[in-house]
Amino acid sequence: MDALSWGSIFAHSVARFWPVWIAMVATFLLSVRYKRHLGLYGKLYDSPVGMVGFGIVLFWIFTAIFANAIITHDPLKVLSGMKNALPGSPAKGVPPEAYQYYLLGGDNGARDVFSRMVMGAREVLVIAPAATLFAFMVGITLGLPAGYFGGRLDTVLSFIANLVLAFPVILLFYLLVTPEIVQTGIPTYLAAVLFLFPILFVVVLFNSRYFMVPARRNLYVGIVLVIGFWAYIGLAFDKDPLGVWHMDPNLLNVFVSVVFVNSPGVFRIVRGMVMDIKARDYVAAGQTRGEGPWYIMLWEILPNARGPLIVDSCLRIGYTTILLGTLGFFGLGVSPESPDWGSTIDDGRKLLNLFPHPALVPALALMSLVLGLNLLADGLREESLRD
Repeated sequence: MDALSWGSIFAHSVARFWPVWIAMVATFLLSVRYKRHLGLYGKLYDSPVGMVGFGIVLFWIFTAIFANAIITHDPLKVLSGMKNALPGSPAKGVPPEAYQYYLLGGDNGARDVFSRMVMGAREVLVIAPAATLFAFMVGITLGLPAGYFGGRLDTVLSFIANLVLAFPVILLFYLLVTPEIVQTGIPTYLAAVLFLFPILFVVVLFNSRYFMVPARRNLYVGIVLVIGFWAYIGLAFDKDPLGVWHMDPNLLNVFVSVVFVNSPGVFRIVRGMVMDIKARDYVAAGQTRGEGPWYIMLWEILPNARGPLIVDSCLRIGYTTILLGTLGFFGLGVSPESPDWGSTIDDGRKLLNLFPHPALVPALALMSLVLGLNLLADGLREESLRD
């Protein structure tokens, strides 16, 4: 069987992403049809820069979702004779019903580069957005009262945030996941504290919204507490008796590190915006009506700060993606055999001058996702300023 030409490699690669193309077309058609009813997301379709970024990000999101249907081989499987195979090389020793080529070649471990690149998107897009969301819940929960009440509370929280931000981000992130620090139990202690904030945030959100409707408030708060603490003991301590909530220790270390490193930055942004917005007339009107402080913070101030926070979340996910890639490159990622892009780049760099494709493919994937997130943030910023 002859090797594929570059034109055939491109055509075969594009064809493998058929679920992604269908999902993207359906998303764009529905969004354009109803964009005037979709708020800031709908307005994004009026920004060419934002749409380019959104298209790139959406491509990788759907790639992560449909990764099992896209990959051509098991990303962890080693095929004899395929070590550092060139792109388009016929796969050796595979059954007739299996895919017959290594589309983007093989790496130093004789694994399929194309499949590892595709599955690496799932690794990144599982950790980065979820950890960023947790960081925002921590930053918002602490930043709202700090900016609204001020005083000693603001002084103490700002000092702690500045203390964390005083360390170089990469160095702090690197230290938190090193084996020596992990053995001290610090990541578990951090998880025990940080994982409480999503529960606290949602409880306060429902309590302030339905405070005057006790039956509904008690129902919603009760559901949040039951599900929240169920997830909490499973994710933070791996003690879920039903085994539903679980996080691998390596993943927990990386996840907690991302949340810890990003939370102070979110805190400062939220605090600064609250200090500005709390002087507006509609906040004074809410105070005159007798609305509680947490209702004003969560339901009056926070919605009016959503534009900059959404923009920052896109940028922060991009920064987190780079951090995850850096950790993987240093061998401190989710697991040594993980197909995450940083680990794959590290594997490929050892023979970069002879076989560039194992490192080049994940590097371009990482670059494109971060570029898409930055362009998306620019588009969202542009549209939010028009509100």
